[in-house]
Order: sequence, then C-alpha cells, then structure tokens
Amino acid sequence: MALEEVFFDVETKKLFSDIGSKDPSGLGVSLVSVYRRSLNEKLEEIEGEMISFWEEEIPKMWELFLKAKRIIGFNSLRFDVPALKPYAPKEFGKLPHFDIMDQIRRITSHGVSLNAIAMETLKKKKTDNGLNAVFYYAKGDKESLAKLKKYCEADVRLTRDIYDYALKNKELLFKDRWNNLRKVALDFSHPEKAEEQKIQDSLF
Repeated sequence: MALEEVFFDVETKKLFSDIGSKDPSGLGVSLVSVYRRSLNEKLEEIEGEMISFWEEEIPKMWELFLKAKRIIGFNSLRFDVPALKPYAPKEFGKLPHFDIMDQIRRITSHGVSLNAIAMETLKKKKTDNGLNAVFYYAKGDKESLAKLKKYCEADVRLTRDIYDYALKNKELLFKDRWNNLRKVALDFSHPEKAEEQKIQDSLF
C-alpha cells in the first residue's frame, strides 16, 4: 500500500509589524503550496504533484492533508500551522505534523534557516524571501502574484529535497551563526507502527 506524504509552505498577507503581534494566526494566508506524493515500501517516490491554493481555495486543500501519513514543513509548528489555524478543520492540530526545523532544534537547541541548510546540504539556495512575498501579494498584479506562487513552490521543493537528503543520509549540513560548518545526525524514517508516529496533540 502506498504511503502518502505532503510537503507544504504558507505565505501570508501581512508581516508581524503590520499586526503588532507575534501570533501567526493574525497574519492572514495569501497562498499555500503543497507537494503531494506517494511512496512505495522502500520510501521511493512513485508519483507526486505540486498544487498551490490561494486563500479562497484553501477549503479544497484539506483532503490532501487528511490522507497524509506525514505532513512535512520547515518551521511549520511555530509559523505555518498557527497561520493556518483560522482556516483549518478541527482535525488539523492532531494530524501527523513533521517539522524539519523542530527536529534540528531538539539537537542543537536553536533554529537554522532553510537557506543555510539548502546551501550546505544541497548546494542550492532560496529563490526569494518571505518579505518580498508579502509585497507581491500587496501589489496584486498578475506578474507579482506569479512571482509569489513561484517562490512558495520553490521553498516547498527545497523542503522536500532537504527532507529526502536526511531520509537517505541521516544527516543535514549547515553553517551555524558563527559560520562553522555543522553536520547534524537525524533519523527521518517512518515508524513501523502507526501508534509510534509522533502526533501533535495540542498545536491549537
């Protein structure tokens, strides 16, 4: 039986400075990009597709999340999940969320950026930044919204590729705040028994 995984990234309509709060739930979601895929018993991708959902399309997105064995993001437990809270069904908080940054933070006790990992692990870098994504949404013209979608989908691909690297090599590389190269041992393998899957019981 195929194993379903979902990778996702959220872009918002506002910045924290706009709302005078550090609560992502008040930022409003402009776009969510999702890469849905099926894996075989060897955890090899059988098929997958990228789908992006604008704010008004978000209700159509939840079916993908509800089917997934693992929902994968980067800094998602602290940002993307709470940003989606106003849009989410009640089941969302209890789904099998897997946050790559959270896994790293457990070992290093501090966070690290997606770009820092991508540059050292994959020799790739982000195509843009979240600040520009808010500006693209605010401009609202066809070209700006196309840039927003392209950026969000590119971040999802980076998240997927970083995850797959760690799944295969059981490590990730990045330079820390002192510019020292770090190699962190990680185990992203799926638990054999469903009850062993890490469930976030109180995200909301």
